Parts: sequence; structure tokens; C-alpha cells
Amino acid sequence: MILKYALIGCTLAFTAAIQPGPTQAYLLSRVASIGWRRTLPAALFPLISDGPIALIALLILGQLPVAMQSGLRLAGGLLLLYFASRSFIQWLHPEPTSTERHDKAPRTILEAAIVNLLNPNPYIGWTLILGPIVVAAWNEAPGSGVAVVGAFYITMIVTLALLIYGFGTARLLGPRFQRWLQLLSGILLAILGVYQGYIGVRHLIAYPTDSLFR
Repeated sequence: MILKYALIGCTLAFTAAIQPGPTQAYLLSRVASIGWRRTLPAALFPLISDGPIALIALLILGQLPVAMQSGLRLAGGLLLLYFASRSFIQWLHPEPTSTERHDKAPRTILEAAIVNLLNPNPYIGWTLILGPIVVAAWNEAPGSGVAVVGAFYITMIVTLALLIYGFGTARLLGPRFQRWLQLLSGILLAILGVYQGYIGVRHLIAYPTDSLFR
């Protein structure tokens, strides 16, 4: 069970790290401004910014009835499928990557963490996707819950570090490699979305809906 949840955590982190968004734009701008070596410590910023988000999400989710937690897992599965569809669309119709320098980009790990705190994606991810998985894993065995979180952040930091290195050495700037990453992301997100949706539906059937109000 621990291995299963660790694999889920790794997959979620990998797909989150390579998805285009504020994080990738920030990293690219910093690499363009100061180089990949000086930008590399920024890969640690999820450890600073995600703590409060995760704590609030887990405290709230832990108090919800099982049926509502299952409903959130179903919603998270649908959200993952939506993200997968976006990845497939971007794979079919890639957009050019901008390497334009942004002089006003954040310059420290702390400022990068603030950017992440103002980004809605971590809140959505912890509320609808990662949070329900961690709660379910913890209920099965505390070690499984720890495995999800540990695998998620280790994979996230390693992937972000590789992206920073790739941006700096231009190895990940090639359109062909970017397209294959986008396709891989879509496939992984689709698999996780189907799995989460299946678990959510199965639990909703197993627990009566009136448990929502107990």
C-alpha cells in the first residue's frame, strides 16, 4: 500500500511540475536573468509555501464525512481529466515558448513562495486532489499518508531542479522534447483521473449519502 501511494504522489508531483503555469514562467525568467545555478535553490520553494495550504486543507478534510471526502475524490478525478485534456490539446497545438527576460520577476526563494501562495493551483490541488488522497492513505495506515506527501515533494523538488537545469542548458527548450513531455503529462493525468474517479464513485456507492449530514 505504501508503494502504491508513493507512486501516486510521484506521478502527481511530476505532472504538476511540468505543467505550464506561474511556476514555470518564474523559473524561466530567473534562469534568463541570473542563470540556472543561481536559480537552482528556487526549486525548494514548495516546502515554504505549501505548508500552510496543506495544513488548512488536511484539517478541514479530516473533519468531513467519508461520503463527502469520496465526493471530493470524484471531483478531483474529473479535474485531473480536465487537466489531461488541456495537455493533449497543447500537445496537438503547441504554443511557442517565450524566453523573453522579465526584469520584475521575483528574485528570492521567499518571493517565489509568495508567488506560489497567490497561485490558485496549490489550493485546488490540495483541496480536490492531493488532500483527499493523503486523508484516505492516512486512514489506511499513517505510513501511507507520509509516503504520499514525502514522494510528492521529493519528486516535485527534483523535477523543478531538472527543469531549471534544462532551461539553463537549453535541453528542455526544444519544441520536440516539450511536446513529448506534454503528451506524457496528459497520459499520466488521464490515468490518475480515471483512478480517482473510480475510487470516488466506489466509496460513494459504499456509503449512503445521508452520512453527509451525520
